[in-house]
Amino acid sequence: MTVGNATYASLDDLPQVVPLFVLPGAILLPRSHMPLNVFEPRYTAMIDSALRTDRMIGVIQPQFDTSNEDLAGRPKLCTVGSMGRITGFQESGDGRYLVTISGVSRFELRGELEERAPFRRGHVDATRFAGDLKVGLGEDEVDRDQLFSTLTEYLSVNELEADWDSVKSASSEVLVNALCMMSPYGPKEKQALLETESLKMRADTLIALAEIELARGNDASGSALQ
Repeated sequence: MTVGNATYASLDDLPQVVPLFVLPGAILLPRSHMPLNVFEPRYTAMIDSALRTDRMIGVIQPQFDTSNEDLAGRPKLCTVGSMGRITGFQESGDGRYLVTISGVSRFELRGELEERAPFRRGHVDATRFAGDLKVGLGEDEVDRDQLFSTLTEYLSVNELEADWDSVKSASSEVLVNALCMMSPYGPKEKQALLETESLKMRADTLIALAEIELARGNDASGSALQ
């Protein structure tokens, strides 16, 4: 697949070491896009470094127990994250970078480099997620009708709107991954969506989470009426 000006045809095209952008409550999925407003000095240094090399960044969540720290006093990280390529870059004029990272592949974090640097870097292995490099893999297994039905009910209950022309014209992969990234769920739910083994499982998990929220809303309404 091609992301920006780079082609990633096999695992050999992926780096084995990436800088780690630690973001709680955020995930990056293949062929999805994450806009970032970067202002912390350690992360502007990370962007500078990535732009000088392969433009690849790892996005990963901290572990959910906030008391869980490593020997350096930094939050321990989840074992699965995503690597993406910087495909958009703009300087704001006040020290910030406005960046777009486009998802390439998920990875398993095998360890971190022990070095003096303003940002963290990890040894990563994408073998488990080799299918991420195949555009549209598993789209035929996604139940679009159920996905649309659940999404319609969820939006209606929460008084939200959607651009239905864009939603219906999107491929199943683009639609499912975008909905997962934009979903309002917490870090644990987001991590569960990230780690699903297939696009179908990701769509099914997203539907299940939405149905749980809808059921909770119905229970609350019923209790209020009683």
